[in-house]
Amino acid sequence: MHKQSNISGHAAPLRIANFDTDQVMPKQFLRGIDKSGLTEGLFYDLRFDENGKAKPDFFLNQAAYASTDVLIAGPNYGCGSSREHAVWGMQQFGFKAVIASSFAEIFYSNAMGNGLLLVVLPEDEVQALMKEADDNSAPISIDIDIKNLTVHTQKHEFKFTMSARHHRMFLEGLDVIGLTLKYQSQINAFSQQHWKAQPWVKDIARVTTDRLNSLR
Repeated sequence: MHKQSNISGHAAPLRIANFDTDQVMPKQFLRGIDKSGLTEGLFYDLRFDENGKAKPDFFLNQAAYASTDVLIAGPNYGCGSSREHAVWGMQQFGFKAVIASSFAEIFYSNAMGNGLLLVVLPEDEVQALMKEADDNSAPISIDIDIKNLTVHTQKHEFKFTMSARHHRMFLEGLDVIGLTLKYQSQINAFSQQHWKAQPWVKDIARVTTDRLNSLR
């Protein structure tokens, strides 16, 4: 994770509701054991035909949309299975944010935890951004002010919200583990109080292992 207080980029619409994670990253691209090499799989069935040839009518295959790094999506984006590869693939392809009126809960958690910004706006505002992009016939310039929670384009300005936890994670460049470690002193204090009240549970796994080893 790196600190993000602002995302300036270019946005284009994907007008498909309930776009699930198998469409974002099909199952045949989930065979790797790390996060690498997922760019090819992103939106594969939309980008390529059955012979693996790029479909010229899909917007991301067109030169005019090469700068797209913000997706304006239909409602319930990221539904389906919980595969985190869908998020990693979007990031590897170059996407910095997705704007939609709703997201599947697990996809939302995966994305925000990995630094892919998801912006929730009312559906009429999402449609307004899509129309602006359609009228432009190319990606529209967009500025997402994460610190002040606003979305700006040439024609529109919208406010959005996010949890205080996710807001802090983006502004300070923290993943879930990093955020947890911010509370290290409180965690240590709790542990000491817990062990003082119940000393028999301290290092119980090590104590049990030592006892078992002594019986061999």
